[in-house]
Amino acid sequence: MRLQDKLKKLREQKSAILATNFYNYETLQGVLTAAKETDSPIILQLTQSSIDYMSLPVAVRMVRAAVAEFGIEAWVHLDHGGSVELAKKCLDAGFDSVMIDASEETLENNIKITRQVVKYAELYGASVEAELGYIAKLGQDKNKLGFTEPEDVKRFVEETGVNSLAVSIGSAHGFYTHEPKLDMERLSAIRKVTDAALVLHGSSGIPHDQLQEAINRGICKINLATEIKNIFMQTLKKVLEENQEIDLRKVFPKATNEVVDIVKEKLKVVKNKFPVPSSVENIN
Repeated sequence: MRLQDKLKKLREQKSAILATNFYNYETLQGVLTAAKETDSPIILQLTQSSIDYMSLPVAVRMVRAAVAEFGIEAWVHLDHGGSVELAKKCLDAGFDSVMIDASEETLENNIKITRQVVKYAELYGASVEAELGYIAKLGQDKNKLGFTEPEDVKRFVEETGVNSLAVSIGSAHGFYTHEPKLDMERLSAIRKVTDAALVLHGSSGIPHDQLQEAINRGICKINLATEIKNIFMQTLKKVLEENQEIDLRKVFPKATNEVVDIVKEKLKVVKNKFPVPSSVENIN
C-alpha cells in the first residue's frame, strides 16, 4: 500500500501511525523490534544529517533489508528535506515519501517549492509532506509564535497537492522546558478545511492524553525522534561508566533494548492502548 493511501485510511478511521527517526543500525533495529512485537506499521525517517552520516545508498539498502527481515509494514520517509534537490535524490533512491520543509519561506515561496516536489514525486507515485507554520527546530526559540492558520492550509493544500501537512499547534522539536499544551481547537478547525493528512512533529515529551486527543481531532502521523536519541545515548553512557567492556556487540544491545521499550510505549499511545480520559472521547 502506498503511504498516501495508508494515511487517507487512517484519517477516515481517526487513527494515526508513528513515524520514527533512526540514526544507525542499532536504533533502526530497536524501532523495528518494537513494531514487530506490537504488530504495528511504522514510518522510518531519515534526515539530511543521518543521510550524510550513513550515505544515501547504504541507508536505503540497510533499511530495506531490515524491513524485509522483520517482515513488517513500513515506509521510508525523508524528514525535513531542506531542498528540492535532496527530495529528488531521495525519490530517485527509492523513498516512499519525502518531506519538503520550506516553512521558513514566505507562503508564496513555500507553495512554489512544495509544488515542484509534488510534481516530481508523481513520477514515482510517492507521497509528499510539507510544513506550514512555525514549529521550533533544535536551537530555535520555542516561545516564538507562528501557529498554522486554517485559511492558509486550505490554499496551501489546494495549490500544492501535498498528501500530508505538518501543522504548528504548540509542539516543538527537542526537549520542552515546560509541559506543552496543544491548541486542539485550532487543530479541529484545520481538519475541517482540508483532506490532507495532518502531521504532528515534536511528540517527545507531549503527554499521552494530548497525543490521543490530537489523533481524535485529525492528526494521522506522529513523529518521534528526540526520545529515541536520548534514551540510546543515556543508556550507553551509563553502561560504559559501569564497566570496561570494549565489545560493542555486548554494549549496544542494552541501549537498543531501551529504544524498543520507548517506541513500544509510544506505539501503544498512538494505537490508543493506553486509557483515554473521558474528555477526549468521541470528539467530532
